[in-house]
Amino acid sequence: MNSMMQFMRQLSNRFGFAMSAAETGNAAQMARFRRFQKEAQLDVLHIPFAQLPIVVFDLETSGFHPDQGDGILSIGAVKVTGNEVHNDHFYETIKPKQPPCEEVLRLTGLSLQELDHSPPINDVLLRFYDFAGAATLVAHHAAHERKFMRHATWQELGRTFTHRLIDTTFLTNITAAHQQFQTLDEWCDAYGIAINQRHHALADARMTAKLWAKHITLAEHAGYYCLGDIYKELALRK
Repeated sequence: MNSMMQFMRQLSNRFGFAMSAAETGNAAQMARFRRFQKEAQLDVLHIPFAQLPIVVFDLETSGFHPDQGDGILSIGAVKVTGNEVHNDHFYETIKPKQPPCEEVLRLTGLSLQELDHSPPINDVLLRFYDFAGAATLVAHHAAHERKFMRHATWQELGRTFTHRLIDTTFLTNITAAHQQFQTLDEWCDAYGIAINQRHHALADARMTAKLWAKHITLAEHAGYYCLGDIYKELALRK
């Protein structure tokens, strides 16, 4: 038993109640999550792309407005270092507090039965943060992911969302400024990335990861070797 679990058990015994293994595990996950949050705020701008841990992720949601009751239905994520997309991945569906509409179910390919048998959002969030660690996060049209992650992290875990989250356009505005694609399908088609299972969180995360990796290669060929180089160039172009 590690020191954190021992501490939690000692604390629970001191106050006269017993914690289950699940509760102790959840407390340990929360402790790791807080540590990851602190580490995620460290300066990574000058770490070479070839060494920078990236987690590319995608959310499928029941709508667009978390503050009006829309929720996360599934999270898919893959790890990337430089231009290498790793096999290591994360995927979980989430039991919704309100059932999604038929249109969302058709779009995502999810079923009410599958969702009803899924774990709650707080458990999945902690497992996702365990997977991501302190890595920099990347998403396509990241404003959507940022909005839902901010809301869910605060509402379910009582913590502010502090991970660095970058949109794919952060790179493509430098490496493909002449191209005005919007959808993931358009970008994948332009760069020879096979389009499979659109609107499945893990499939979309994998396609986005391949797109990110291709543009990391283009950025390095153009003389940009870290996030700081990209930020400087974008500031000069304003």
